[in-house]
Amino acid sequence: MSETLWTSSQVAEAQDFFRSVQERLMAAFAQVDPEGREERESWQRPAGGGGTMAVMRGPVVEKAGANFSCVHGDNYPTTESEHAGKSFMASGVSSITHMANPHAPIGHMNVRLIQVGEDKFWFGGGADLTPCIRYEEDTQAFHAALRDACGLLDSEAYARYSKWCDEYFYIQHRQEVRGVGGVFFDYLEGSFAQLFPFVQAVANAYVEVFPRILQKRCRLPFTEEEKEQQLFWRGRYAEFNLVYDRGTRFGLLTGGNTKAIFVSLPPVVKW
Repeated sequence: MSETLWTSSQVAEAQDFFRSVQERLMAAFAQVDPEGREERESWQRPAGGGGTMAVMRGPVVEKAGANFSCVHGDNYPTTESEHAGKSFMASGVSSITHMANPHAPIGHMNVRLIQVGEDKFWFGGGADLTPCIRYEEDTQAFHAALRDACGLLDSEAYARYSKWCDEYFYIQHRQEVRGVGGVFFDYLEGSFAQLFPFVQAVANAYVEVFPRILQKRCRLPFTEEEKEQQLFWRGRYAEFNLVYDRGTRFGLLTGGNTKAIFVSLPPVVKW
């Protein structure tokens, strides 16, 4: 069998990993904010599949979500002619965190597996950091963790995917990059045995480094002016997710759970 034809057991292994990432992130958020309250909601997609939304809200973690989903259907939602009209399966875990303290950054991570038709498989995903008040040591720690993860794939992967991240998270109408970057990748086809450890490493790096950054910043003193700055700065994040983000668009086009899709949006924002 060709290495590009992934088996059902390999797909199941990836899905089990995605679920475990969701659990580990929610546990990490609970440690950051012991007073936070977690909400869970399972949902079913009428056309096939479903998922579990997990959200925490509290005095420290204003809103943090970690969602698992696995949806499938007969018509892959795409403008790419080579995939149009084919059956599909999409599974992954995604997380976005909005902190009450403006010194603590927004964090985003997503890893996913896509199958189109009977013989097309690929991984996609990435992680990025969006601080309102920037700390160079946090940026360096975040990128160092992702650089190590990318090293499992090849020596040029970090440079390649870091550049892709900056290009993808560019807010065109503002002419600015969202945040301090990270990595972004998509359409990774080939050997499951080679690609899956890399995808795991990216997610594991995020689960390790991001909560450490939050613990360092989430209880620093801040002013009313800094909080006001954060609320307007969050508007940039919302604009990107609503106007440009492919994940938001894909979720809506596949008829996913709207509440889970918009967990990514800030709880309070100003323009």
